[in-house]
Amino acid sequence: MADNKFADVLSLTPEDASLLLSSQSHIGSKNVNVQMEPYIYKKRSDGVNIIDIGKTYAKIVLAARILATIENPNDVCVISARPYGHRAVLKYAGFTGAQAIAGRFTPGSFTNYITRSFKEPRLIIVTDPRVDHQAIREAAYVNIPVIALCDTDASLKFVDVAIPCNNKSRHSIGLIWYLLCREVLRLRGTIDRGNWSVLPDLFFYRDPDQVEADNAEKAAALVAGNAAVEGTVEGAVPSEWDATNAAEPAQFAAEPTGQALDWSADNTAGDWSADQPAQNW
Repeated sequence: MADNKFADVLSLTPEDASLLLSSQSHIGSKNVNVQMEPYIYKKRSDGVNIIDIGKTYAKIVLAARILATIENPNDVCVISARPYGHRAVLKYAGFTGAQAIAGRFTPGSFTNYITRSFKEPRLIIVTDPRVDHQAIREAAYVNIPVIALCDTDASLKFVDVAIPCNNKSRHSIGLIWYLLCREVLRLRGTIDRGNWSVLPDLFFYRDPDQVEADNAEKAAALVAGNAAVEGTVEGAVPSEWDATNAAEPAQFAAEPTGQALDWSADNTAGDWSADQPAQNW
């Protein structure tokens, strides 16, 4: 592991190390770019390179410190053309206030002011330098710093800060964006150094077909539950208003008398309009 030059509060905790290992963020590719060699811990027998997670977290903290210095959060643009990073960049933009480009990058977004998607960010973050090469090239034309999530075979051309990680796994991409977002919010003072209530699962990619199937199952279960509740209520209503209920008062169960009442008969109790004797109070 790399020697941590940051303060203890910014050092890699065992919990974060466990998350990085669980998401396979340390698994690189078999090919190595010469500029990525300092971030490699060792090489396995099958040829797969292992990334030093200590250096990964150190670069996350460094990138967060750079992002925290930008006064206007909207001056940061986060980009991901890979489907695995779409959800992550949208969630990062939602929590930090940055601009998100999830999907195809429109050429000329940084260089051609006539285009509708023209932007002038002060810094951009890309998920994969190989896929997001158009955004990195345009950022280099207009002198915009670039932070990139780089695998062992990634090229660091025009990249200012490289975060070594596995940028081909959905869990690894989501976790790196989660850790970067959490550290930025901590340095801004938005959240404290305690546990953040948001889980890394929120940044993970979700298959649309699987999400649709899960929603259909939840809707079917909800409909079945409502039908069962309605059936129970309908079965209970008649017994509540049953006329043969033993707990019913006697006056409600009494039979009407056969005596006819004549409302036109003279009132024997006296005339209400008659003069009443004065009472001496």
